[in-house]
Amino acid sequence: MNEHRTVSFTAMKDGTREDYELLAELEKPHLAMTAERLLRELRSQEDETLAGYRITRLQHALQSASRAERDGADIDWIVATLLHDIGDGLAPQNHDRFAAEILRPFVRDEVAWVVEHHGLFQSYYYGHHYGWDRNAREKLKDHPFYRTCVDFCERWDQSSFDPGYPMQPLEHFEPLVREVFARKAYDPAVLCAGEARGLPG
Repeated sequence: MNEHRTVSFTAMKDGTREDYELLAELEKPHLAMTAERLLRELRSQEDETLAGYRITRLQHALQSASRAERDGADIDWIVATLLHDIGDGLAPQNHDRFAAEILRPFVRDEVAWVVEHHGLFQSYYYGHHYGWDRNAREKLKDHPFYRTCVDFCERWDQSSFDPGYPMQPLEHFEPLVREVFARKAYDPAVLCAGEARGLPG
């Protein structure tokens, strides 16, 4: 059984080619389960919320993704919107970058960039209430993905805290998550480096 096969080394610098070939082989089923681990994390947010909000973390994810889908967004946007706050529990100070790095090998550059920067752009709606510069996003106004991030926040993120909005269940999105994370990582045909398409509509 694979679980009983181990490397010969106790320090990585002492590993042999055979050791690392074994690790590469054993890593394949782990990589193949990435989507399932992400879905499990989303499910764990079903009863979890930040104090004061009227919906749970999972409901915010589902509502955001439902809005994206109803706007005619493609699979990259729908999955990224579903996962854009998945780091809230584990990386609350940099949840946007956390989520972006999960997505980056599997979606277009534009989509990963928007997820990475949505925290800054989202502060436009509330930063002034804390004495922050609500226009801090303007430092990125010359970036080709700037407008897309503005639109992402306006249309799908900041508006998705409504307990009355009809959202799709997680099961509806599960096949899309599995499809995206079954892609070859860092496939240039998927990443479309530097290409700005914007949101649909």
